Amino acid sequence: MALEVEIRKKLKLFTLDVKFRAENETFALLGESGSGKSMTLKCIAGIERPDEGRIALDGRVFYDSDAGICLPPQKRRAGYLFQDYALFPNMTVLRNVMAGMGRHPDRGTAERYLEAFGLSELADVFPGKLSGGQKQRTAMARLAAQKPDVILLDEPFSALDTHLRWRMENEMQEKLRSFGRPAVCVTHDRDEVFRLCSRVCCLEQGRSGEAVTVREFFRNPRSRAGALLSGCKNVAPCRAADAHTVTVPEWGVTLRVPGTVPPGVRYAGIRAHSFHAENGLERSGCVNCLQVREAAVTEDLFEWTVSFRCAPGGGALIWKVSKEVMPDIRIPRELLLDGEEIMLLTS
Repeated sequence: MALEVEIRKKLKLFTLDVKFRAENETFALLGESGSGKSMTLKCIAGIERPDEGRIALDGRVFYDSDAGICLPPQKRRAGYLFQDYALFPNMTVLRNVMAGMGRHPDRGTAERYLEAFGLSELADVFPGKLSGGQKQRTAMARLAAQKPDVILLDEPFSALDTHLRWRMENEMQEKLRSFGRPAVCVTHDRDEVFRLCSRVCCLEQGRSGEAVTVREFFRNPRSRAGALLSGCKNVAPCRAADAHTVTVPEWGVTLRVPGTVPPGVRYAGIRAHSFHAENGLERSGCVNCLQVREAAVTEDLFEWTVSFRCAPGGGALIWKVSKEVMPDIRIPRELLLDGEEIMLLTS
């Protein structure tokens, strides 16, 4: 089963232009707030209507502007988990789950869903008395009771604290694995993408990029937006100096890569953990040795974060080093950079 989406919709700040295909997998739409992620889900669910395009699930057409087809939400069989869970405040947990079962809900079946999601003892409790995790499990139980053909997750963990988010992610991952149909998760959290999803597509100002595997995305993002969304702390404009070298004026450095500089390169990216000081020993004159000037240190729980410049008046770079590697921070005069770790971006 595959979900195929190719839609356009004019919004206030930009035109949404999204194209992707999700198989029997958890597929991520990753983007900053306001990039069009939630609007894409609403168009799939039928809550919003695109201006043109096509949406189909396993050949069953939800929307086709050319054919004049636009199924109402109740005929799409799309299970939608909203950011705020959208529970009915005047219904108990049991009644909320039964509400997802259509016109002829069965109490016994609903109770089995409550048991599956660890909610049996909360059957008669109203949403206002539930914790964040209990609300999410109730929303997931109601979603499962719909027996949807596709699941749409809109920032599913944004309302949870860090500890609860980790636990609920594990529960969600188990449920999604057993679903066996397409699920689309929109988020701006790269850690959620890495742990939950198999493939990812970035949205920037409403435009979707190429869908790639999660591991490929984090190893080799194709664009500046993708690099930033993947957690890269250091991204700056660059230009090719020769076939194997780029200059980065903002940082005041020249970087050498082992392969060939791609045509049309526009940005260089360096992850904050890619720098190393070789146990504090500086080596003058080596390839990709960066001078460390104007360094400032911030201590985190498990690592040091160092902001530094390579040239007077240049842009700052971020270096992160584990306290296991360097229990007591010592700022070297130079940081070394493996050319394999340099990302060259063409857009």
